[in-house]
Amino acid sequence: MKLIGEYPYRGDAKPGCGSKLVVRTFRAIEIAEMLTTTCSNSGCGKSVSRSEMLNYIDNSGGRDYPFQTNGEILRVATVEDINRASACADKARAELARVREIAAGRKFPAKIVDLELTLDESLLLVYYLSDERIDFRDLAQELARAYQCRIEMRQVGARDEARLVADYERCGQHCCCKNFLKVLKPISMRSAKIQKATLDPLKISGRCGRLMCCLRYEDATYEELRKRLPKNKTRVGTAEGPGIVVDSKILVQLVLVRLDPPPGAFPGEFGREIAVPVEELMDPDACPAPGEVKAPDPMRGMSQRSVREKLAAERNAKLAKQDRYREKAGGPAAPATDGASPTAAEGADDAEPGGDGGGDGAGKKRKRRRKRKKRGGEPGEASAERASGTASSGEDARDGAAPRAMRPEIAAGGDDDVGDSDEGDSDEGDSDDRGSDEGDGSADPAGEGSEGGSGGGDGAPRKRRRRRRRRGGSRGGGPEGGSGGGSGGGSQPPSA
Repeated sequence: MKLIGEYPYRGDAKPGCGSKLVVRTFRAIEIAEMLTTTCSNSGCGKSVSRSEMLNYIDNSGGRDYPFQTNGEILRVATVEDINRASACADKARAELARVREIAAGRKFPAKIVDLELTLDESLLLVYYLSDERIDFRDLAQELARAYQCRIEMRQVGARDEARLVADYERCGQHCCCKNFLKVLKPISMRSAKIQKATLDPLKISGRCGRLMCCLRYEDATYEELRKRLPKNKTRVGTAEGPGIVVDSKILVQLVLVRLDPPPGAFPGEFGREIAVPVEELMDPDACPAPGEVKAPDPMRGMSQRSVREKLAAERNAKLAKQDRYREKAGGPAAPATDGASPTAAEGADDAEPGGDGGGDGAGKKRKRRRKRKKRGGEPGEASAERASGTASSGEDARDGAAPRAMRPEIAAGGDDDVGDSDEGDSDEGDSDDRGSDEGDGSADPAGEGSEGGSGGGDGAPRKRRRRRRRRGGSRGGGPEGGSGGGSGGGSQPPSA
């Protein structure tokens, strides 16, 4: 409940902002705090001109602002003055309970809120809370006899009570009414609705139980911005067609427009809703017709950086989706094995006509042959490989009991035939090969021999002549229908 006053000072000391002063006001001698200096030259930053001060008072409440000029500054407050003011404040707080007892004895219908005692203890101000006028003459006379000083009764409201006894607000700052706000004007619920604040009274009420004063700070700005927006259910035009205003945002100046449905739509069908800045609104008769804009820009109003980030996110999402489909289909293709298709196997033979068959399959076959030679061609090898799922011909099954070393024709053929019998020719596709490999006791693991004869390199014709001489010069087709041994370094691919 402090007052603001402008008083002359004629002392020798030069007080600064925040200095404590002893002043004589229209009430009594009191302790005051210096705010600033008023002078004609206000460019120093520590003073204001009188016109600026009067303009501030007019904007802060006008005639309701508690401004006084009837008084003077006696001196700069000393330590004794400050200690005396503290003692007066403590005494007023201590006497509050006694005053309330006296008021209760007099059946005073109002609540005693606070007491204030001046520096010279010549005036005691009693603040009471009441919404109606009350006759307090009997109470004032009894208090004057008890304290032997002048008594002044002041009626206050709920907001003034918070100014006297409250300290901090829910925002963490001092209550505005206690700190700087001098005129407490009423605030309506309309201000909260315009500012889109929550309408819960517990969240928008202050310490006084009334609507918070800060709702009034931006009320004028909201009113000015609201006048620029069209009202709801107003017909407006946009770059995508005409529509009706559904909602609006005051601070960002955006309007939510429901576009008219395009021609041919079902009766009663609603169109799309888009957010349009108030600057882009146009006359509904001059805007494009409904449905004329087929592909509106989905990135309208976005910055270049936002557009790049959105495109990159869409691209990454598409790649991730493709990866999920690829994993669901079985993952990456497995590498080709010895049991590949006939065309692929024959193509490998054609590419490397050296008689070894080329590729990893030929290397694996050579390792198997070396292992077989090391074991000595035991009779049980053919049956073991048949049990493991490898391919073998009917003749190999019949003659597999005889070891390879005991075969007379193979023994007569020498190392040349033993080393090249499997590499140059197939096991089942050529009848000549059967003569040298029937009693071998093993079959081609990858099944390449059963598909067709593969080229044996440069030594293939010579090996065929040797086999023909051993068999009497006869040559026949294999039981599986395979072609004869390869000639000239490779076999022909099977026909479709």
